[in-house]
Amino acid sequence: MMRSLTFLAFAFVCVVSFAQSPQPSTMKIETTPFGSADNQPITRYTLVNSKGHKVSVMNFGATLLEVEVPDRDGKLANVNLCFDSLGPYVDGHPYFGSSVGRFCNRIGNASFTIDSVEYALVVNHGKHQLHGGKKNFSYLVWSGETFQSDDVVGVRFSLTSPDGDNGFPGTVQAVAEYSWNDADELKIVYSATTDKPTHVNLTNHSYWNLGGAGTGTATDHLATIEADQWLDVDDDLIPTGKLNDVAGTPLDFRTPTTLGDRIDQLPATKGYDHCYVVRGESGKLRKAALVVDPDSGRTLEIETTQPGMQLYTANHLGGGPGTAGNGSHDAFCLETQHYPDAPNKPEFPSTLLSPGQTLSETTIHRFGTR
Repeated sequence: MMRSLTFLAFAFVCVVSFAQSPQPSTMKIETTPFGSADNQPITRYTLVNSKGHKVSVMNFGATLLEVEVPDRDGKLANVNLCFDSLGPYVDGHPYFGSSVGRFCNRIGNASFTIDSVEYALVVNHGKHQLHGGKKNFSYLVWSGETFQSDDVVGVRFSLTSPDGDNGFPGTVQAVAEYSWNDADELKIVYSATTDKPTHVNLTNHSYWNLGGAGTGTATDHLATIEADQWLDVDDDLIPTGKLNDVAGTPLDFRTPTTLGDRIDQLPATKGYDHCYVVRGESGKLRKAALVVDPDSGRTLEIETTQPGMQLYTANHLGGGPGTAGNGSHDAFCLETQHYPDAPNKPEFPSTLLSPGQTLSETTIHRFGTR
């Protein structure tokens, strides 16, 4: 009798231990060739969580391709504008999903001064510089390395930007890290170091449509932006240094408002193309925005450590092949970043990076439904 009880106790412990033991993760990373650029192979990496929801990235431009998440009925769709082949990315495109640098957004008169030395940058936007110059980070081949744990899959892209790249001083080592988990959280971490004082400002330039890429306008999306102020700009969209209150303006998204509700009040820019001052302490992860598509029920919540966020409503997409058939206002961008023209505005949070320092900024895109 005693032996029988001992055996039963042992069997019970074994069953409980098996039930409590962690199950193997079903997350995975798939890699496929995606053509070549600059005589180097381009790889498409697909990050799949245990629910089968996917994120695809590639090493050309450290670019985000597809983000496939469900609507309220469980139907999967890609919500990030992208191309199905490499050619349009190489030939020139509206920065679909690109990692933008060495300095995203605008630098006035394409110049700045460090330690009494003036640096003339490559001009590519009128008399100014936009997104780091002509052949910027978005058009370079990065090296890629995958990583995986029980609860996350990801890719870490690395790039060396040489001294003098588009006029910027210093050799910069840049890293763009994408990770994806079972909570449908896409985490992007940008980091950089330098061997000489320089300015660095990195962002991801994805175009979102929560109804599904290619389904038409995003003006019916409800947006909430955690900002009380936005950057005043001149006619060339270069910041003046002044911060404007959003209250009483078309830029007030402190309560849920559709992107198209007041878009016709911004004829000069043909829509939103404005940098917001994200509420809260810069450098700390905090909520920046929530966007809801009432039709599909998909939601996008953004948290960031960055001080600013550019809202852009795809004002200049032409609807042709170069925009994957998408037209004006068929998507929106929420580019977390430091302020444009910060190198020339000492009153702005600094973008100066010096030897021995490491730039590190995190943004989380959390997808859900309601």
